[in-house]
Amino acid sequence: MASIDTETGSETPQTSTVRPAAADAGDLAGLEAGLDALETQQTRRLPLRHTLTQKVLPPVVAVVLVVVVWQLLVWAKVTDSYKLPAPSSVWDEVHEAWLQGTLLGYIWTSVSRGLLGFLLALVIGTPLGLLVARVKFVRAAIGPVLSGLQSLPSVAWVPPAVIWLGLNDSMMYAVILLGAVPSIANGLVSGVDQVPPLFLRAGRTLGATGLRGTRHIVMPAALPGYLAGLKQGWAFSWRSLMAAEIIAQSPDLGMGLGQLLEAGRTNSSMSQVFLAILLILIVGIAIDLLIFSPLERWVLRSRGLLVRG
Repeated sequence: MASIDTETGSETPQTSTVRPAAADAGDLAGLEAGLDALETQQTRRLPLRHTLTQKVLPPVVAVVLVVVVWQLLVWAKVTDSYKLPAPSSVWDEVHEAWLQGTLLGYIWTSVSRGLLGFLLALVIGTPLGLLVARVKFVRAAIGPVLSGLQSLPSVAWVPPAVIWLGLNDSMMYAVILLGAVPSIANGLVSGVDQVPPLFLRAGRTLGATGLRGTRHIVMPAALPGYLAGLKQGWAFSWRSLMAAEIIAQSPDLGMGLGQLLEAGRTNSSMSQVFLAILLILIVGIAIDLLIFSPLERWVLRSRGLLVRG
């Protein structure tokens, strides 16, 4: 009996040590399976029908409802027809401008100016934002000025720009820069301020200092705030350009969307005014959908914050 008890006692610790090891292996396997499933869910592409019903159909329905309400107001005669034209009158303006070959010219004149001015603001605002964010003396000297310039209406810069530079494209770009550079710089400063100090210390430990640290540590970590500043910078660029085109009128400037809007006001043609407003709105929405929305999705997906799409 003693020998049996001894053997039994010698076997019990072995089984007790084997079972936890098996349990740990099972837990690790389950963890790997869960991580694989999570990664698969993040990279899974949605079907085209789901994209159409969830992203394309809602704005289309909203536009249709606006047009229906607009037409109902025209039928109800809530105001005179020269104050509120029918949607068909605006469509006639679109059709006439298309037949004359001027519709795309209106759009391209303004879009080319806006994009070029925004790129110039990007080139100037990015290093300026880094300088303000990383140098305390520069932040104390320039930071409040940038905040003040960002709150200043862009239309205020049009009269002095016309006096300084004349009625030409340089005046347009100057107004765009004065409106967009502060927004881009402040957005980057806000993004840099939100970078965890642990990232900076880890970068210095690995030898990422100076420009190398800015390129590999600061800019990637500040990318969400920087992208928000870019979106706001484009909005200020577009609004500044429209203000400049409405106020500054000259044959040398061509016919952009702002000039088209002012021409409709001068001619008391509300259908032309509505056409210009719709084109300005469509261009703003198109730039956001084609440029900034994909950039936002890429940033969120790279950080594991976007599960679908």
